[in-house]
Amino acid sequence: MDLINQLEWRYATKKFDSEKKVSPSDLAYLKRAIQLSPSSYGLQLYKVLVIEDAAIREKLKPVSWDQNQITDCSHLFVFCIPNEYDPKDVDEYIKLTSQVRDVALNQLEGYGSFMKTKLGEQSAEELATWMGHQPYLALSNLMMAGASLGIDVCPMEGFESEAYDEILQLKEQNLTACVIGTVGYRHQEDASQNQAKVRKPLNLLFEDL
Repeated sequence: MDLINQLEWRYATKKFDSEKKVSPSDLAYLKRAIQLSPSSYGLQLYKVLVIEDAAIREKLKPVSWDQNQITDCSHLFVFCIPNEYDPKDVDEYIKLTSQVRDVALNQLEGYGSFMKTKLGEQSAEELATWMGHQPYLALSNLMMAGASLGIDVCPMEGFESEAYDEILQLKEQNLTACVIGTVGYRHQEDASQNQAKVRKPLNLLFEDL
């Protein structure tokens, strides 16, 4: 499938086939797609939990508006962000850049200082909003990669973040759940897959200047 056909094919899956599981090789492909996602400054200030364990997902379902996708999907992807920005994250990114690109650390100090300065100018609220945007770019890549493999990915915001944090013990890692994606294969009985997509007409969505 080409990209447009893939986007036409995908939809917000309401009912997954719980008997069908994503293979390890396809799962690795999806993870790689997330890893390659763009992020502001390239920092990737998020962590992704990939939950296959049925018992954990049963605990999460009641705090996910009791939606069946949580337990019926093959894997649940939970995108988590730091509770607060730490300048050390910039240092770690600079170190990694030095290693990957074989560039001396002192040649990257200026860029590191620039990032710290720009981020330091923002309030805690602004930083929280900024960090909260980043996982959505990765989630978009997950949806596209899934569609390219014929794997359904349903993005979901209908869950209680604080309850996820407690169940998954995220506070101990200075993390909080931001957005989730249910991954698997649509059930043939899911009528939503046959519904026409409702999207704004191009002339209303775009303005060419």
